[in-house]
Amino acid sequence: MDEKAHILTREKPDVQGDAHPKQLLRTILEDGDHLLPLEQQHILSADQFSPETLLQLFRLAAKYEANPDRFSTPLQGKILISAFYEPSTRTRLSFESAWHRLGGDIMSITDRSTTGIAKGESLSDVGEMFNNYADCVVLRDTRIESLNEMRSSLRIPIINAGNGLDEHPTQAMADIYTIFKWRPELINKDLEPEKRIKVGIIGVPDKMRTVRSLLKIFSTFKHAFAEVYLFNDENDACDKQVLQEFIDRGLNIIEGGTRFKELVPELDVVYINAIAWTGDDFQTFGKDFTLTPETPFKKGAIVLHPLARGEELSHELDQTGFNWYFSQARGAVFVRMALLTCLVHRKGRVLDVV
Repeated sequence: MDEKAHILTREKPDVQGDAHPKQLLRTILEDGDHLLPLEQQHILSADQFSPETLLQLFRLAAKYEANPDRFSTPLQGKILISAFYEPSTRTRLSFESAWHRLGGDIMSITDRSTTGIAKGESLSDVGEMFNNYADCVVLRDTRIESLNEMRSSLRIPIINAGNGLDEHPTQAMADIYTIFKWRPELINKDLEPEKRIKVGIIGVPDKMRTVRSLLKIFSTFKHAFAEVYLFNDENDACDKQVLQEFIDRGLNIIEGGTRFKELVPELDVVYINAIAWTGDDFQTFGKDFTLTPETPFKKGAIVLHPLARGEELSHELDQTGFNWYFSQARGAVFVRMALLTCLVHRKGRVLDVV
């Protein structure tokens, strides 16, 4: 049987990941004290969390995912402002779904032209008003500076849902949550070297906020990764200073350049992204890289993608065992449920529920 036929005849993957949250729950020791620092905190960057805090967040997310019908009121009486000044489908709806699933109410903004910003109002003044209207803000904007401008006047938590080319921390949290569900043993700090995984990232960290945040959160759990390869078009090579930052954090970063087809049989995880926002528009990178049934993946490897996708990720992979990107998108809802619960003082309503 040729490779393409072998791939396409595999049993359809469980993209809902129903069995995996319970295994993750059994792996992570419960200690809710590590969640206390999150109360009323701004979520700005993927590297602001300790490993212990992230693991306890993932334990709470796994509780939500394993028993979604048991948690419907922790955020009852709380209001979220969902302010998305850049186009978004998954991230906006994921946050709003998370808040609704916990019983809260939402005020949503999707067009800055309908707000006072269109009249010249500063984001600092907008933030001052938000203090009176809600208990938490989720902000996405095309400008890197927007997050700090609004944060300067906020007395309620703000979550960075993507600020220009800078960061997208909750996406990175969802990404590594997915990896830990796939291989729960990677949580172990004393992981044997032969069990560490090799990851290939198709993207540009200094131009793609998802890739930058992913590498930051990888560095928090550097014991899990044997090698992290970065693949880019030859003309879009990574900024050396950015790469050195992650090397200094302890990641074994290797520039794979355009050698993806040569190295992909060694990779346990392939993470691909193609879109980078620049100003009020986006650029597409990595046109020489596409994942298809002909890609010589390692047996048992998984593919992750923050979505939305283009031609870089073939729909033919959707029905194969390599597809973990739909589970990745699903899990993001539960990770955000866990985070939102902790930010607004409501974790006590769920931590004791098994």
